[in-house]
Amino acid sequence: MKNILYLLVVLLLSPQVKAQDLSAFQSKEFIIGNDTLRYRILYPEKYKKNRAYPLVMFLHGAGERGNDNAAQLTHGAALFLKPENRKYFKSIVIFPQCPKNKSWSKFKMVNGKFAGSDSESEPPVEQQLVKALMDSMLLNRHILERQIYLGGLSMGAFGSYDMLIRYPEYFAAAFPICGIADIPALVHKAKGVPMWIFHGEKDAVVSPEPNRELYKALMTAGATDITYSEYPGVGHDSWNNAFAEPKLLPWVFSHKKKLKKN
Repeated sequence: MKNILYLLVVLLLSPQVKAQDLSAFQSKEFIIGNDTLRYRILYPEKYKKNRAYPLVMFLHGAGERGNDNAAQLTHGAALFLKPENRKYFKSIVIFPQCPKNKSWSKFKMVNGKFAGSDSESEPPVEQQLVKALMDSMLLNRHILERQIYLGGLSMGAFGSYDMLIRYPEYFAAAFPICGIADIPALVHKAKGVPMWIFHGEKDAVVSPEPNRELYKALMTAGATDITYSEYPGVGHDSWNNAFAEPKLLPWVFSHKKKLKKN
């Protein structure tokens, strides 16, 4: 009986333990005028305010939209909370949240199919706020200009591709998961940005074919630091495979952008 009672207690408490683990990501808001970006931020252990750190900005998918400033941590946050990752990759990690019925980028459709993001028109307010938040952190010397990294899954990967096209010299590396890019625009503007692209072979939500074509186009254009990982038999949730890659964070943090001399 004691064992059964103990098991019930463990099962009842396990969701709370998980929530406590994620609570290391502090809840904050970034406000410009009438616009608010809710986000969660993880600081390095023994964080020093007078020191600048690498930044990882991660854009969630459509399913995590809202205003609770919590759902965006569903996928990926646990990776950055692992003790070994906090020890070896001392950085600031931000998971912003996009409101419901909004998006990180404007979608472009061709023949009824997604064709990446519309990078020629003004970006959505949500993306503008993400960029402004990073700019403010740079201005206040909280983050290192040489080590700003961008990731995203599904809708967030669309947004990541869009930001790479708009600001190709801003990011040291990117890891988009199961998204679609405007291939000609990305190849033209951002072929020099190191990318590790992920997709599931059986993705029925966002076809892997555009990412296959993107990889070919980037390699043909002479891109030198592009990796494409496609997982056999995996559907839209290829982010689970991507986050399980033991070399993902070592790959990300190995990249340091060369700064232009004034």
